[in-house]
Amino acid sequence: MSGPDARRPQASRHAAGATVGPGEDEHWIPAKNRFSRVVFGFPDLTGDAWCSLRFRLGWDAEEAAAGALDFALVGIDCLAPDGSSLDLDHVPGLDRTLLDPHGTWIPGPAYLPAEARALRAGICRLAFLLPAPAAAITVTIRSWRNTRPFTVAEATLAQGGPSPSPRVRRRLAPEPDWIVHALVPGCGLVLRGQIFTAVPRSHAALARVVYRDAAGAALEPPYPGTISVPSLGALVDLSAHQQARRFTLELAPVPGAERVEVGFATWDAGSPDAELLAAPEIALEDRLRLENLCGDDALDAPDFLARLAERLDLPVASIAGWCPGPEAAAIPQVLALARDLQGDEGAPRTGLDRVLRLGSQTAWTVPERPDWSEDPFRSVAWRIEYQGLGWLVALAGTPGGAATALGLAVSWSRANPWGSPADGLALHPSALATRTETLVHLLGRAGTPGSAAALVLTGEVVRHGFALAEIVGQNTFGRSLHQIQAAAVLHGVARALPRLPLAAHWLGLAEAGLRAGVESQLDAEGRFAAPSLHQRLELATLLRVLARSVGDDGLAGFLSGRVAKVLPGLAGLLDPGGRLPPFGDTPANGDAAGWIGRLVARSGSTLVAERRDPRGRPAASAPPLPSDAGTDMIAARSDAPGRGWSHFACTFTGQTSTGQGHRDCTSFVHASEGVRWVVEAGGSAQIETGPARHHILSAHGHNVAWPDGCEPGAGAARLAGAIRLDGAQACAIATTVHGPAYDHRRVFVLLDDLSGLAVLDRFTAGDGPVTFEGLVHFGPDIVAALAGPRRAMAQSGRARLSVVPVALTGRTAGLSLAIGCNEHPGGLRGFVSDGGGPLRPASVLRYAIAGRTGACGGVILGSDASGEARLARLVTEAAVSGLLAGR
Repeated sequence: MSGPDARRPQASRHAAGATVGPGEDEHWIPAKNRFSRVVFGFPDLTGDAWCSLRFRLGWDAEEAAAGALDFALVGIDCLAPDGSSLDLDHVPGLDRTLLDPHGTWIPGPAYLPAEARALRAGICRLAFLLPAPAAAITVTIRSWRNTRPFTVAEATLAQGGPSPSPRVRRRLAPEPDWIVHALVPGCGLVLRGQIFTAVPRSHAALARVVYRDAAGAALEPPYPGTISVPSLGALVDLSAHQQARRFTLELAPVPGAERVEVGFATWDAGSPDAELLAAPEIALEDRLRLENLCGDDALDAPDFLARLAERLDLPVASIAGWCPGPEAAAIPQVLALARDLQGDEGAPRTGLDRVLRLGSQTAWTVPERPDWSEDPFRSVAWRIEYQGLGWLVALAGTPGGAATALGLAVSWSRANPWGSPADGLALHPSALATRTETLVHLLGRAGTPGSAAALVLTGEVVRHGFALAEIVGQNTFGRSLHQIQAAAVLHGVARALPRLPLAAHWLGLAEAGLRAGVESQLDAEGRFAAPSLHQRLELATLLRVLARSVGDDGLAGFLSGRVAKVLPGLAGLLDPGGRLPPFGDTPANGDAAGWIGRLVARSGSTLVAERRDPRGRPAASAPPLPSDAGTDMIAARSDAPGRGWSHFACTFTGQTSTGQGHRDCTSFVHASEGVRWVVEAGGSAQIETGPARHHILSAHGHNVAWPDGCEPGAGAARLAGAIRLDGAQACAIATTVHGPAYDHRRVFVLLDDLSGLAVLDRFTAGDGPVTFEGLVHFGPDIVAALAGPRRAMAQSGRARLSVVPVALTGRTAGLSLAIGCNEHPGGLRGFVSDGGGPLRPASVLRYAIAGRTGACGGVILGSDASGEARLARLVTEAAVSGLLAGR
């Protein structure tokens, strides 16, 4: 199933009606959503190596959910050698799930190839990196959206080589790894985490504890719940018993303490190796958790404040002193400021006439008494923005609009008791963060502190602050922009409510969350975790705003330093028309050059202007390389006199973030003579759903190649070499995105003026036969046609581009063209997104190369006969063959 090294599960078990199926090595799973499941065990694995899991899915002829994107759920639990679960914060290629630690959705049978649908059985594959120190996994395949039983058979797992970028491990030493947290008066703090040691033992590690007063002086132990050792002070012993490596530190309040320092360490230099698997989760004691504060009561905002005062042993009258004055309006709205820098034309707009415009939707009049479940456009994106209430800021800024905005904010609060929202999307992290920031701003317009409106808004802001604090403390949306946005807004809440007893705790939690979030998404060398250029720009923009807003020189320097490293690389990817290549999620066509220009304007840089002005720029003369900012992308441009501008870009970020990312590793875009010939499908989760979303994410929406029907999945990629040729340059990318059974390299040969290029792939699977297919998507305004069995032509006005397949090992095995095919949910072919509406039909060229002992070849794209002939000669040179073979 996955090559000679594929292994079958050592054991399997069933639950909730699942049982052994009628066929050999087959398991039958009934339609008991979430509960019915089969669990496979795979022991003796290698950590920090890529895994490829495959199984055969069979389904009933009467299945009604064949087109569901979440037909079934595959869960992965990473295990230590003794079988205990490891609380890894991130497994590349998978998502965090609720029922299983990590996992990914399996689309329904409608998304399998036609031959599989005819047989009602097809192969499903997923790939992920098994982080060390994990040495085994359990795989759970569970019922989810299916309406009839389905079968799983022939499950196998294969492992490839080690990852070139293993997970950063937090190893402990005798010198403590300290974390610091401000305390809530009279309230305990709870830290939860997991210690790993290769050999479970009673004294695996320790946590040293120091309480300090307002002046920073250490309070003398003993402290409740700790032991005292003369040379170490107060501490808590952390054991790592077999099957139980987790710890919970319940730090009781100490009179006079304003903050606590916790240092994780080994006992001495001779202790066995130990590590923290992730930063500990931080929470207040249970009586001050949001769920317990709200209980089952539909509390309005002022009553919530009263209950909080009661839990803090404070008089109810004290809550009036928590309400801020007009100074709250001066707290920077970091999300709104970031959106202004982005220059988003779809920013919320409203006026005294209550006519609201959100995103790309048409105008809509807000009702006099909204019930806050409105959905006039049947749009998820519109509902998230509506529930975010960011549009109230524009309304409050109009003459006389403040009272209307306040009234609507109070109305929203009364219609949405915590836990029972009028619209479930009100709890979306984007809506939650934006709404919190909006409510803080409106607090400054609420009149006298302690007034009825001020109490409602203060209560709502505090309630939202609790939610944000739990998101930040538990790293709920780790490795996503949502996590950083939550920390950024929590920082603003703490500054806006300085007299709230939780303010200092929230401020410290937010600052620690910002540092941790940024380090997980943008490292010190300027390498992003997110593959999407749009998401990278969003992150850089938010960090730029935060650096000028946090009021902490150390944190501000940290944030601005990260941004300074990445802007040159992002600007270097712009084409001469001012656009970024639409790799990854790209919501809408915008002015990317202007956006980057606004980001760098405050530093006085002319970087973007230089990139946008083609006059006098020489033709490319050096091999294209990834930018200095570590974008994992290649970009080249040429402004040859008399030909107009040309541009080429390619991504080799792989897919190492989540399980539901774009399968676009090695995809490319190309423009010449000012015409954008080869385009990316683009698209965004804000716009596309269902089959359209699946197409945008799948390999069929990108300019990639794959062997033997094995579409790319999660994996790694790297620049494997770049050379000069006669009037051209070539670069190679090596990937593991097709699984351990295949060795893959893609080579681009680019003429210096970028009037033409060759795209070559080499796939080998031992000494076995390989047939691979590749795709080239043309822009929706390009006219394309087949000019014979071995030539395609594309035209835009007077400009033309020819595409010719070439086989270096093996033979050409077909050339076909599809335009807007939409036979069934999984059969979309020849569609691209314009970022702001439905998918647009476009021409997509499919080519195939087949060989008995591997296959090597691709296509030559040329705008004239001489360039095509030069490329045909260059691709046969020994230097190019060496790049393809890895020599």
